[in-house]
Amino acid sequence: MRILLVLVSCWFSLAAYAQSGGNAEAAKGKVSMCIGCHGIPMYKTAFPEVYSVPMIAGQSPDYIVKALQAYRAGDRSHPTMQGIAKGLSDRDMADVAAYYGASGKAGK
Repeated sequence: MRILLVLVSCWFSLAAYAQSGGNAEAAKGKVSMCIGCHGIPMYKTAFPEVYSVPMIAGQSPDYIVKALQAYRAGDRSHPTMQGIAKGLSDRDMADVAAYYGASGKAGK
């Protein structure tokens, strides 16, 4: 049973890596800024307005990269996310996307 779990886990990690071109393992040192909001079920932030923060675990890595790129470009408006995204390289975005894509079920 453990071998099956390890194989399934590896398959999801490889799938996430292939989708985003990122490295989920490398992202472990990069996601600390994400966990504070996106790792809390039913979390709401009050800046700049009351906003329900989505859980991003299990989200498509391609979607996460595109969302981060849109925040960085200013096409999506949320000051905190724009500031975070502007500090991320394309590699960082791909790694974070691979990490969250491989880490469970998406939802709010």
